[in-house]
Amino acid sequence: MNVHNIHAFDRSNLADAIAALYAHGGAEAEIRKGIIALFRHALEQAHHVAREALEGRRGGLACARYLSHVEDELIRAIHAYVVTYVHPAPDSATEKRLVIAAVGGYGRGTLAPGSDIDLLFLLPTEESKWGERVVEAMLYVLWDLRQKVGHSTRSIEDCLALAREDMTIRTALFEARFILGDEVLFEDMRTRFDQEIVSTTATEFVTAKLAERDRRLTQSGRTRYLVEPNVKEGKGGLRDLNTLFWIAKYVYRVRTTAELVDAGLFSRKEYQLFCRCEEFLWRVRCHMHFVTGRAEERLSFDLQPIMAARLGYTARAGLASVERFMKHYFLVTKDVGNLTTILCAALEERQTMPEAVIDRFERRSTPRKKRVNSQDFAIENGRVTVTREDVFERDPVNLIRLFWIADRNGVAIHPDATRLVTLSLKRIDK
Repeated sequence: MNVHNIHAFDRSNLADAIAALYAHGGAEAEIRKGIIALFRHALEQAHHVAREALEGRRGGLACARYLSHVEDELIRAIHAYVVTYVHPAPDSATEKRLVIAAVGGYGRGTLAPGSDIDLLFLLPTEESKWGERVVEAMLYVLWDLRQKVGHSTRSIEDCLALAREDMTIRTALFEARFILGDEVLFEDMRTRFDQEIVSTTATEFVTAKLAERDRRLTQSGRTRYLVEPNVKEGKGGLRDLNTLFWIAKYVYRVRTTAELVDAGLFSRKEYQLFCRCEEFLWRVRCHMHFVTGRAEERLSFDLQPIMAARLGYTARAGLASVERFMKHYFLVTKDVGNLTTILCAALEERQTMPEAVIDRFERRSTPRKKRVNSQDFAIENGRVTVTREDVFERDPVNLIRLFWIADRNGVAIHPDATRLVTLSLKRIDK
């Protein structure tokens, strides 16, 4: 959905209002106070529009993309104000080169109502005095607007050196998105980053990201079925989807999820499932932020019935509305887990992962002796899989046997078998 279909953030009106304040005259402090009030009002109005659209059954991703678009426009408006009235651009074309890029979740073009704003200010050299003054002035405006800003000011050489050493910085740069400034400088950074770092470090990146996921789940809970799950950090939540996409983009060198179908990683149906999971989780997260007025990620007991009502769940088939909502939530997190397993199996086949890393998140803690007394199934590389494509067509009871064998042997189910199960669900009859 095009963000402009929701509402426009009018930078031209802001520019005119700022010009009028200066034309009217007065003390610089009073003028600046008026300018901050203009920016704050525009931001508040945009959030009000986003909330109304979300409550009017617009999508969660549409809301997140709109808020990202609003932030882009706000940053452009603040930059225009600073370089026009506070630190006018110098005559030297070299000295005034500056890039402002979004990184992190903001770099992906999605922003929850209570999210931090992560920015990269890219300068041509470490000694760019005008650029540093512009950056400082812009940050003061953002702080006056009570925005939670994560920021860094770096040259291209700084970016590359730090990305080699720090996986968090590497991930942030990997998702950097141009907002304004010298586009040639930005593309130079991105090209060098891709050629000098990304192209030769796929295995290192995959291993680090899965280890990071392991640590995160140790803290947030290794089961997805928590009574108060974390929508962002929990198992099967948005961070798992992010990790899946980071790894896929890094290894397959693509920029959008849709390209993963052409790369052969996902089928068309699996790509559509990825999109449905992402939309549902974003819708829940945006509602939670608006309801609580903060970056709340835990779907607490108090919030669950509110979310069920906001998302339109009603009592049906003996289940209360909140029970139906939570059932749907856990099914979505299970789908995210299936997509993650599919990705990791594909990476193993490409020899991008040194071992079956993902299985330790799904496997029982005490594997038993591996025995398969069936010609329809086999255990390969620690996973149970099917030996022929018509295994469920020939005998639909095999849909049960597959899970029984996995449980009996304490192993995960191979993604190929999971895919075939999904295609065979219609064979489950009375």
